[in-house]
Amino acid sequence: MNQDQVKGKRDQIKVSTKKIWGELTDDDFKKAEGSADKLYGVIQEKFGDTEEAIKAKLDKLHLK
Repeated sequence: MNQDQVKGKRDQIKVSTKKIWGELTDDDFKKAEGSADKLYGVIQEKFGDTEEAIKAKLDKLHLK
């Protein structure tokens, strides 16, 4: 995967994640520092969802 593909995938995940958890901000994504695990933590902290629930919601969007 080249740099443009990686950026495109990251942007796709960001948009889809914002659709599910509409109150996420760009600062929340900066806190995650590009790490899925850190993003799960940010979502857990802000919304109280479990990691499994977060993964399930994102899996429904086929973003693996």
